[in-house]
Amino acid sequence: MNDSSVNVIKIEQLRLVEEWDKTFSRNGNVDHCKVLFANRYGITLAADMYKPKYCAGKLPAIAVCGPFGAVKEQASGLYAQEMASRGYMAIAFDPSFTGESGGTPRYIASPDINTEDFSAAVDFLMLRDDVDPEQIGVIGICGWGGIAINAAVNDTRIKATVASTMYDMSRVSVNGYFDSSDAETRYGFRKRLNEQRLEDIRSGSYARAGGVADPLPPDAPGFVKDYYDYYKTVRGYHPRSLNSNAGWNITSVLPFLNLQLLSYAGEIRSAVMLVHGEKAHSLYFSNDTYKKLTENWKPGTLNNKILMVIPDANHTDLYDRKDVIPFDAIDRFFKEHLISGN
Repeated sequence: MNDSSVNVIKIEQLRLVEEWDKTFSRNGNVDHCKVLFANRYGITLAADMYKPKYCAGKLPAIAVCGPFGAVKEQASGLYAQEMASRGYMAIAFDPSFTGESGGTPRYIASPDINTEDFSAAVDFLMLRDDVDPEQIGVIGICGWGGIAINAAVNDTRIKATVASTMYDMSRVSVNGYFDSSDAETRYGFRKRLNEQRLEDIRSGSYARAGGVADPLPPDAPGFVKDYYDYYKTVRGYHPRSLNSNAGWNITSVLPFLNLQLLSYAGEIRSAVMLVHGEKAHSLYFSNDTYKKLTENWKPGTLNNKILMVIPDANHTDLYDRKDVIPFDAIDRFFKEHLISGN
């Protein structure tokens, strides 16, 4: 095999479900189709593409992903369809190793590869004749909110980023919820994960961590009940969703313990909008990320970083509650920073 044949970018022909199998209703003013594109690691990603029916010419475009452990038929598709109804070309994609996208083994996440997934989506959009390559933004939901911001650090083609109800997956992996872990706890966690790694190799398959607990234990925290209400009921259940079913591979968390997201968030020059619920257990991620985003801001200069806290909203309200998600504000943000170029 010669070197040139090894370096060819190939799109794997994935098997895709063509009928409407989303957790949200179809919008008659938006066209929908399935598309494929490849990332720099040679993994083919599957996406739902939403395009406004009554728009012509080159459109501003948005790539959407998340939540962490969800699929494009859930929250990200709802966001993408809504933005398309407002005049944007929008795609909601499954990350590498999950949903209808390619990549093996299945059900793993990577801070590096999943950041690349966003940039691969930008590649795809920039090459379309019906997209303005200078007007591309991203939306990340939950764990993919942090990953979207991480992509914006490195990808200067991303002109505006929205992170909705975001998690910093490195921080929660290393420190636990509410930063409750210490070095000794982390050592024990790493030890168990590496024992599991060896057990997986012995058995020839990867053990799964389990999705959202079902049935719920009597002492489940409120935010776990919120997850159950989304992932395990008709509201948000999907057969390909990791959180709705058997979850990630147990060892999938290993790279997040060693590779920190958002280290250079303060160097993002493009616009970023953080949207979070006032009653979300995860609000501290957005609060502290906003501090990082603005650490280099100087009084008297433009501040294109926004933190919007939604009164009374919890973490999962921003997954699918269209009466809670501030789509009007998100639309204004993208119109200002993509279309106006401010």
